[in-house]
Amino acid sequence: MNDMENQMELQESAIALFLEENNPDQLTDILVAALDDAFRLMQEDVARDTVH
Repeated sequence: MNDMENQMELQESAIALFLEENNPDQLTDILVAALDDAFRLMQEDVARDTVH
């Protein structure tokens, strides 16, 4: 299992826990972590491209 799949499973588990406990702070943490991952992936894609 790769890092991305691992992260997705952790996020799904965290969302399930949030739905059970109804904790908005926990949902915010999940969303911020997802955005961090998205920005990191975008940065990696930009770094691979060369601009002439």
